Amino acid sequence: MDTAELKTLVEALVFVSPEPIRLERIAEALDVERKSVALVLQELVAEYAAASRGFILQEIAGGFQFRTRPEHGEWVRRLVKNRPFRFSRAALETLAIIAYRQPVTRAEIEYLRGVDSGGVVKTLLDRHLLRILGKKDVPGRPMIYGTTREFLELFGLRDLAGLPTLKEFSELNLDVLDAGADSVAPPEN
Repeated sequence: MDTAELKTLVEALVFVSPEPIRLERIAEALDVERKSVALVLQELVAEYAAASRGFILQEIAGGFQFRTRPEHGEWVRRLVKNRPFRFSRAALETLAIIAYRQPVTRAEIEYLRGVDSGGVVKTLLDRHLLRILGKKDVPGRPMIYGTTREFLELFGLRDLAGLPTLKEFSELNLDVLDAGADSVAPPEN
C-alpha cells in the first residue's frame, strides 16, 4: 500500500471513530506496521495544523481525533445550542487535587479542601471524569481515585504530563495580577 492510500485510510478511520483512536488500533485494522501509521499520523497532524480549515487532527488521551479549532468554539456552541460544560468551584478544586495527586483517597481530598467532598466526587464519577483505581492498603481500605481518558479529552490533554506545573500557575497568577494592576486607575485626591 502506498503512502497516499495509507493516508486516506488513516483519515477515514480517525473520522469514524467515536473516541480518540490509538495508533495501534489503526495499524491493526489496516494490517500495516505501527511505524508507517505513526509517520502518516505525524504528517496529517502537521497538514491539518497548517491548513485553513475549521478542524485539526490532534493527539488526545492516547489516541487521535479530529477536533474543532478552539477559536471556532463560540460558533459551534451557537449551532448546537449547548452551553459549555461548567464546573463548580468545588468540582474544579476536587478535580485538580485528584489530577495532580492521584491516586488519592476521599479523606486526602477532604483534608486538602477542608470540607466534605463526597457529593463532588460522586458527580465527577457520574460524569466519567474520575474512576476508582482500587482500595488503599490501610485500615478501612478506602477507595482511591484517579482521572479518566474522558478527563484528558475534555481538557485537550495528551496525557497527565500536559497539566500545567505549579510554577506555570504562579506565573499565570502574577500575570493576572499585573494586568489587573495596569487597569486600576490611581485614586483621585
